[in-house]
Amino acid sequence: MSHLEIKNLHVAIDGKEILKGLSLAVNQGEIHAIMGPNGTGKSTLAYTLMGHPHYTVTQGEILFKGQNVLELEPDERSQLGMFLAFQYPVAIPGVTVANFLRTAINARRRVADPNDKGISIAAFRKMLTEKMTMLKMDPSFAGRYLNDGFSGGEKKRAEILQMATLTPEIAILDETDSGLDIDALRIVAEGVNALSGPELGVLVITHYQRLLNYIKPDFVHIMLDGRIVESGGADLALHLEEQGYDWVREKYEEVAA
Repeated sequence: MSHLEIKNLHVAIDGKEILKGLSLAVNQGEIHAIMGPNGTGKSTLAYTLMGHPHYTVTQGEILFKGQNVLELEPDERSQLGMFLAFQYPVAIPGVTVANFLRTAINARRRVADPNDKGISIAAFRKMLTEKMTMLKMDPSFAGRYLNDGFSGGEKKRAEILQMATLTPEIAILDETDSGLDIDALRIVAEGVNALSGPELGVLVITHYQRLLNYIKPDFVHIMLDGRIVESGGADLALHLEEQGYDWVREKYEEVAA
């Protein structure tokens, strides 16, 4: 079983400390949700996990499969089995969804075997059709340029299709619900649920309980001021929906005092 462990993580950007000693463990087969108000460091955590160069780790470790991934480049972390679904996916005009995915698969295969000639077009088409059918996606989606002119929901569905195709062992979803209406949110969540299982650990980063109405977490963590200050089950997210974050701030301030 693959295991992601974050130990006492301190992260700064442009000299300002954002994460201030965050610790968390996620196993394959588990769904963890991280919630918290704006500016508390949720997206910083996501980008740091995948090695964004603008974020400087000043202390702590990120261990995956027993290896400190801070020593690895983003593509090496991906090859190891980590995946990040972006809050704001970038458009790549001129590159179709299908070509992008086939290139990504072949890059991984060449890492495992430099002599690998890549997945055949026939095998790739069969695999992609199976994944898109599972995610209830129109086959024409594969021929469109990646995220170019996509709606918010289409961009997030493209991220989920990438996750389905690359079969990571730990997936980080950075505010996948951002900018989605209720219908798009439900469709994207159904895609995540279709991929969830014993081989995939999921870390969902979100502001709102509404996403967790569709993706049922095993664990919910609340971030405040760059740390996880409260953890619990799915009922913790419901409590936040009802009470907001004020009670967390008051409790955290009392502990800090």
